[in-house]
Amino acid sequence: MAIAIALLILLLGLMFARGLSQGRSTKRKYIVWGTTTILIIAPFFSWTVSILFGINQGDGFAAAGLMMLLFPIFFLIGIVTLLIGIFKKESTNESIQ
Repeated sequence: MAIAIALLILLLGLMFARGLSQGRSTKRKYIVWGTTTILIIAPFFSWTVSILFGINQGDGFAAAGLMMLLFPIFFLIGIVTLLIGIFKKESTNESIQ
């Protein structure tokens, strides 16, 4: 049940981020997806994958260890994406997509 709730939150967060970034500038997309990665993808995806791996292996320490590896990796990816969006210069002749 808890895994279904985490996946639902992850799915709703991804849908919300997609809606916020659709039709926006590249700078805004980087900021939205960096924030989404930090706040939604990193905790919920790493928890879900770690718990499923721990259940598969039958070892809670494997789940905790994997979570301690996955969460910082996704968190750093989110920070880099957010910083790219913050410091990216706006293009004046950006094509409309």
